[in-house]
Amino acid sequence: MSAARGREAGSFAEVLRARAEQSPGAVAYRFAGDDESAAECTYGELDARARTVAARLAAGTGGRPGPALLLFAPGLDYLAGLFGCFYAGVPAVPAFPPDPTRLARTLPRLAAIIEDAGSDTVLTTSDLAPLLRDWLTAERGGRAPRVVTTDPAGDGGGPGGPDDGRSAVRDVRPDTLALLQYTSGSTSLPRGVMLTHAHLLANAREIARGFGIHGDSSGALWLPPYHDMGLIGGILTPLATGIPVTLMSPVTFLRRPLAWLRMVSRHRATITGAPNFAYDLCVRRATDADVAGLDLSGVELTFTGAEPVRAETLTRFTERFGPCGFRTESFYPCYGLAEATLFVTGGRPLGGWRSVPVARDALELRGEARPAAPGEPSRPLVGCGGPGPGTRLLVVDPATREPLGDGAVGEVWLDSPGVADGYWRRPQETAATFGATTAAGEGPFLRTGDLGFLLDGELFVAGRTKDLLVVNGRNHHPTDIERACEASVPGIRRNCGAAFAVEDDAGAAERLVLVYEADPGDEEQHREVIAALRRTVSRELSIPPHTVVLVRPRTVPKTSSGKVQRWLARRQYLAGELEELARWQAHPSNAAPA
Repeated sequence: MSAARGREAGSFAEVLRARAEQSPGAVAYRFAGDDESAAECTYGELDARARTVAARLAAGTGGRPGPALLLFAPGLDYLAGLFGCFYAGVPAVPAFPPDPTRLARTLPRLAAIIEDAGSDTVLTTSDLAPLLRDWLTAERGGRAPRVVTTDPAGDGGGPGGPDDGRSAVRDVRPDTLALLQYTSGSTSLPRGVMLTHAHLLANAREIARGFGIHGDSSGALWLPPYHDMGLIGGILTPLATGIPVTLMSPVTFLRRPLAWLRMVSRHRATITGAPNFAYDLCVRRATDADVAGLDLSGVELTFTGAEPVRAETLTRFTERFGPCGFRTESFYPCYGLAEATLFVTGGRPLGGWRSVPVARDALELRGEARPAAPGEPSRPLVGCGGPGPGTRLLVVDPATREPLGDGAVGEVWLDSPGVADGYWRRPQETAATFGATTAAGEGPFLRTGDLGFLLDGELFVAGRTKDLLVVNGRNHHPTDIERACEASVPGIRRNCGAAFAVEDDAGAAERLVLVYEADPGDEEQHREVIAALRRTVSRELSIPPHTVVLVRPRTVPKTSSGKVQRWLARRQYLAGELEELARWQAHPSNAAPA
């Protein structure tokens, strides 16, 4: 962690100032473009840009402005806006910029965040500013936030301060609100998590410890900078530890997944990582020529998290990229969430990973994680390591609030220096989520909403309490259903399906609904895909599906980090808003509107 003037820094504003004073010409960030060439940004350059943004933020406000929404494409402009907020003591609200080609889908979320955060300022670039000003004027009229441009070509959205912006840089305390990190919305409407500089610095220290970051470490990541994994893990932790990191737009990765691995190879990165789906995508897209051109032997740690970690994914990735030097022991499954800043548990660098096949019946019927006997139906679960020395983690029966022993499945509760202050302007939800106490009165703990169990001090995540399906008296995790479908059924798009439950007409039982993206085709092709989905779910999981819906590509709702929003898919199903290609239903009762 950076030392500032002989003591440990108390804010990220202080960290950047110290880096710029001590090593102004050192490379802090590289940005790989669509052509995969990289532009560099030094600590000194970022400091100067951030001071200018701080001056523009302060100009014409008559005081300190409220939360500022950051709407940028990934790159130096985004970083300047983020650290400009830190310098000015203004809470930053990272969000995906609107997509001009899909405004009807991207603007409503922005409107909800602006309303919830009470943002009075939007920071953006000069190319996006006219669109945002027009939209905000139409959407909010006289209550529209001011739009401030931060790029050198912009007009600043108003009068600026001194050229170097030093007068706008405030002394920021550790307890100053740094971020409103809006949750991804995978199980509910997005909520603003309140993170102070103390939370961010504490979590950066935990990541540095867990990852074993050292003086020769370097990173390479494509993760969205608006999401906690990309922001705290990919931007703030490298700055705090003083290591360079090469960043790539997630759009580039999604278009050309192998560009990520080429970036790791070219820049000899020692640390990289992504959610589980990214590794599957690379395996599917890689050609022999791609593999032959890579050198991944320098990778020391490859983290995976943000969604269920699948043993088969790690195995397939190692088999495909082992010939170019990738080591399976570099995989680092970990667990975290925005409400705890980011990182909660992880293993040892280069310590390998383990998968435990648990008996499916014991897990689904009794909530027990018992190792499966030979030939017994099983569910493989990957361990996500243990908590650090400053974190207390419990697995608790959510009904009785009693802590559970090894192998018993319950809700994950935790307390750590990274646990946020709560949800912005939501006191009741804050009390319910961040103020949990055990039956013995211990607490407060953060209720994560995740189901899991402990084995020998290691956490195994089994699913989400809000996603859990109970069909015919058995607990089923949607990820298991989706994984079985994607492994067996051609014609559906991987990581683009949602399994959820709806109640029957009497409200007495849950019925399984499957929604999957499929390629447009003829009616016969759709019938074959639906029949294959029904067979797979019935045969492998013994669940009779109630409804199967095929929808158009890129229409299943996802979060900013690529996780399927099952709750929103369910809402769209019930409201008749899915862009359907075909549908099968067991019987007409409880059907969604056509």
